[in-house]
Amino acid sequence: MGNPRGFLDFQRKELKERTPKERVSDFKEFYTLLPKREQEEQAGRCMNCGVAFCHTGVIAKAQTCQSESCDSKNSAHIEGGDVGCPLHNLIPEWNDLIYKGLWEEAYERLTLTNPFPDFTGRVCPAPCEDSCVCAINGESVTIKNNELAIIENAFKKSLVQPFVPISRSGKKIAIVGSGPAGLACAWELNRAGHSVVIYERSDRLGGLLMYGIPDMKLDKAVIERRIEIMRKSGIEFKTKNAIDSKRKAESLLRDYDRVVLATGASEPIDLNIKGREGEGIMFAVDFLMRNTKSLLDSKKCDTLAKGKHVLIIGSGDTSVDCVAVALRQGAQSITRFERSPKRPEKRPYTNPWPLKKNTFHTDYGLKEALVMYGEDVRKYQKLTKEFLVKKGKVSGVVAVDLEWSQKEGKRVSQEVKGSEKEYKADLILLAMGFSGSQKALAECFGIALDGRQNLKNTHYQTEREGLYVCGDAKSGQSLVVWAIKDGLECAKAICKDLE
Repeated sequence: MGNPRGFLDFQRKELKERTPKERVSDFKEFYTLLPKREQEEQAGRCMNCGVAFCHTGVIAKAQTCQSESCDSKNSAHIEGGDVGCPLHNLIPEWNDLIYKGLWEEAYERLTLTNPFPDFTGRVCPAPCEDSCVCAINGESVTIKNNELAIIENAFKKSLVQPFVPISRSGKKIAIVGSGPAGLACAWELNRAGHSVVIYERSDRLGGLLMYGIPDMKLDKAVIERRIEIMRKSGIEFKTKNAIDSKRKAESLLRDYDRVVLATGASEPIDLNIKGREGEGIMFAVDFLMRNTKSLLDSKKCDTLAKGKHVLIIGSGDTSVDCVAVALRQGAQSITRFERSPKRPEKRPYTNPWPLKKNTFHTDYGLKEALVMYGEDVRKYQKLTKEFLVKKGKVSGVVAVDLEWSQKEGKRVSQEVKGSEKEYKADLILLAMGFSGSQKALAECFGIALDGRQNLKNTHYQTEREGLYVCGDAKSGQSLVVWAIKDGLECAKAICKDLE
């Protein structure tokens, strides 16, 4: 440990950001890295805590709370959730190397566990930081920013190079889907000497990295830069290749030694209530995809939200991205409905360290909306009951308030009588998450879905011989970092099988 007093001597310092008023005029990434010396100081805050929960990488299960401070002993529950980095990044080690100015060595240590820190350093919500020992009674180490600094320095210094195996195994593997799970699986299989071909139904590679995350969070040049390195490493890509029939599926299984489905949990959750057929109601992912495609094809953003009253239903990262994009398109107003109450400012007893923090925070798009509109666009404890439609077009919604309470250790809600209210909206975006894999894909390959509508498997292998699954298609909607982890583990399972 280079600086045993770092966590005492240095205060946490974030990346430099452009002001909301400045950045809403374009789709460029709105932050810049700190100067090297300042970033080294931030890495010096890592305290060599002995038991580093930051790289634990587990999902903790919910459990009954035994604390005397609970409202109802043995009935309240400790929440489940992520603890630390799923990739088991050697965080204290590369923090120490950064502090000592050994940036090349830090890059080598980081890429032992993470093939794509250029993605995670930008879009990961950093469960590692919530599990940092410094976060128990202070501010965590800037792990995510340190990671981004390492990889961007490595690209600047031309340290990131293709990996071409010395020899090939003679085995061919097809991967369907080019999202983070598919890319990670391909990278690991290629390193093992197998020949890999990725099939992507879209016109561009990257899956939701490309079309589901706006440019200001993840510049598409970053994805293309990584894809080019993978091409030079010997991985083949085939775009506009949808595996959407039994004939195509059987052809893959016949022509390749193994096939991997990394197609994501691409079935969005719908809201089938009265008025759903009205024009102007769409899934959030389609809204984001349409805007990104417009930027890529014409260098101009889409104008769907321009001058409109936009209502976003949902409270996750996708809804924040919709707020940010609608702002840049020139929305007249934006409202976001959340079913849950406003989160607490500090950790409740049901959400203790080292679990990922479930506290109130205002993400980038919401900060921008607050500045541009002068008020918080979030409305809590709202349940949409009906879409209002006039002449075939949506004009608003009817919503009611919700009350939340604990019942038999579970949070339950009920509608507040007399709280019905109309809200104006002529563009409604459904950002309520995804329900699982598309049923048509399972039918094409002749495999089953499990109880959560994911592709049924046993340790990545489906019921069809030689057919594997990884990422959100296997486990349901999750984080990019978990998808990368899953892709790597799937590749290892295939390698073991081939041996």
